[in-house]
Amino acid sequence: MIDTQRHRHPEDDEAALQARFDAGEVVRATGVPLSPTSLLAPGQDVWFYRIPAPEEPVPGQIEILYEDENLLVVDKPHFLATMPRARHITETATVRMRRATGNNDLAPAHRLDRPTAGVLLFTKRREVRGAYQELFARREVSKVYEAIADFDDTLSFPVTWKDRMEKKPGELQARFTDGEINAITTVARVQMLDDAAQSALEAIHGPIRRQAVYELRPWSGRTHQLRMHMWKAGLPLLGDLVYPDVLPLDAEDLTAPMRLLARSLAFTDPLDGTDREFSTTRTWFH
Repeated sequence: MIDTQRHRHPEDDEAALQARFDAGEVVRATGVPLSPTSLLAPGQDVWFYRIPAPEEPVPGQIEILYEDENLLVVDKPHFLATMPRARHITETATVRMRRATGNNDLAPAHRLDRPTAGVLLFTKRREVRGAYQELFARREVSKVYEAIADFDDTLSFPVTWKDRMEKKPGELQARFTDGEINAITTVARVQMLDDAAQSALEAIHGPIRRQAVYELRPWSGRTHQLRMHMWKAGLPLLGDLVYPDVLPLDAEDLTAPMRLLARSLAFTDPLDGTDREFSTTRTWFH
C-alpha cells in the first residue's frame, strides 16, 4: 500500500511500517491491532495512517465566520484544498481546522476547489453531518460566487448557461458532453473594475485586459462548473491554470491566485428551520 502512493514521504520505509505495528497503529476496522503475521480474510479492511509527504505551506489564515454546537463556518484561503487527497494532506482546510479545534469529527458539508477561496461550512458532530450534506446534495443551498475575468460589454445580463459536464478521475479538465443537462449557472450581474482595482491586479498578474467582477449563481455543483462556463463564454477566470490550457505544476504562484470567491451561502436549517446566511468579509483582491 505504501509503495503504491504517488506522493510518498521519503522516510516512510520498512522501519516506519514496523514502528506502526509496534505502536499498535495498524488495526482492523473494529480497532483491534494487527501484527505483521496476522491473517486477513479476502476483502477485510485494514486501517493505518500514512506519513504525509512534505507539502508547501499555503499562505493565509482560516477565518471563523460563525460557530455553534453543530456548525463551524469558515473563510477558506486560495490554494487550500477542502479535504485531504493526493499530494494535499496537511495543507487542507479539514486538517487545519481539526488541529485548531481538536475536533476530529469536523467534516465539510460541501467542497470548494483548491484554487477557490470563500465560505466553507463544516459540521461539528457526526449525528448532524448527513442532514447538512443532504442540503447540498438536494441543491437547497443558495450559493453566490464572484469571479474576475475580462470585461465583455457585448454580453447582456442576467444570463443562464445550461450544459452537461463530466469529469473523469485522474483528468485535470472536465468536459462538455451530450446528454441531460446537469450544470446550470446564472450570471446575475457584471461590474467593470475601476482604474485602481485594475492596477492592483496588474501588480500581481502582470499586464492584462480590462477586468470585471461577475456575480455567479450556480444551481448545480459540478466539478469546475463555474470555471468551465466562464471559459465557454470566452471569459476564462484570471489566474486559472487549468482552463483553457493545463499549465505545469511549477507554474503555480501562491501570490497570484485564481480569482474565484465563494461569497455567500444561504439555506433553511434542516434541524430547526432557521433561515441562515453566511458571507465572507474577504475582498476580491485578497
